[in-house]
Amino acid sequence: MAAFGVDRRELTAVFSRLRTETGQSDPLPAYRQLAKLGEIIPAPWGGYVVTSYGLCDQILRDKTWSVPDNSWRIRNSARWNSPASQQMAVSLPMLNPPQHTLERRSLGSLFPHSSLAALRPSVERAVDRLLNEFTDRLRQGPADFHALVSEELPIITIGEWMGIPATDYGLLRTLTHDQVFAQELFPTPSQLALSDNATTQLRLYFAELIRERRKKPGSDPVSAWLRTWDALEPDRHRADSAVHALALFMILAALETTSHVLSTAVRLLLQFPDHLESLRREPGLMPDALDEVLRYDAPIHMISRVASTDTQLGEFLVPAGQMVQLMVGAAHHDPARYPEPHRFSLRRGGSHLAFGAGIHYCAGNALARMEAVTLLTSLLSRPVRLRLSRPPQWAPRVAFRRITSLQLTLA
Repeated sequence: MAAFGVDRRELTAVFSRLRTETGQSDPLPAYRQLAKLGEIIPAPWGGYVVTSYGLCDQILRDKTWSVPDNSWRIRNSARWNSPASQQMAVSLPMLNPPQHTLERRSLGSLFPHSSLAALRPSVERAVDRLLNEFTDRLRQGPADFHALVSEELPIITIGEWMGIPATDYGLLRTLTHDQVFAQELFPTPSQLALSDNATTQLRLYFAELIRERRKKPGSDPVSAWLRTWDALEPDRHRADSAVHALALFMILAALETTSHVLSTAVRLLLQFPDHLESLRREPGLMPDALDEVLRYDAPIHMISRVASTDTQLGEFLVPAGQMVQLMVGAAHHDPARYPEPHRFSLRRGGSHLAFGAGIHYCAGNALARMEAVTLLTSLLSRPVRLRLSRPPQWAPRVAFRRITSLQLTLA
């Protein structure tokens, strides 16, 4: 229930630990502590923290709750008015209806079965090449699976789909890692500066990309979005701005989250070898295994929502315009939703919030699933046996989980 008497210093201490590399290496103790403080907790920095699955799911699906869009950010602190934050405010996840409805429709069915079928051969080729190169490196000693495979596959997949030159992949990956700091709860001034600089470079990159596609349109999605928006918006500048936001968002969304899912799936299967062997024997378990990976350690552990009107939430009245932080990482370990929530189990089944819920449900979830299934299927079919050579390393974040190194060796 609600936690009226929570010691705010205790809550601050929990989040201070969470945002360290040590806290990120195992956030479950912090989530257990948050759950003990209540399912709705007043936050010292303003607003509320929500920890239970039921309330997180309810708020994500309830259309009366909004996302912190551009108008909300302008009305609030300078923290939300940095260039990076303003860029995020015009991206699809930070739009409210009716603008969200219009832009979502302009994308259509982003990755229908036909599109995935067309992409699958190139993903399979990339997976085979990356795993071959990784295996060759293993013969020389421990190798970083995250850097050599998990960081590479998403940018190759989305880059080939969008028609981006392979020579730009490294730049876009680096800029994405820096830009995401603006989406964290407590970015430092230096992190915000990195994010702002990355945002500026990304804006310039995609502005040039759109100019090129205007001159020489093709069958790629950026060219298709330009055709769609030209029909929707007579103002060429506004049409280009809408496509610019879509293209930039696709890169940000595809790289950061998918690389986490790939490394986390491998990490968990190596940490729980009985499950790995079960998956080798029963490959039909793969969809359930991936859903359990997404539940156990989702790529995004915190989602922000704003009360559109004065809203009763449990025993608290949340004023209109007030933000709540949905701790979906904690919600995925809520015993009221999942029996033995801290146990990793391939046969658990059930839903999760790793891709969000409601109108902002992740548009690229099918592509992320396909990349993960293709990688795991290929990896498990190979004769090599792997083990962790050292504990994974983590970026010191709260909202966006990121492994920075996953060193593996031959078993």
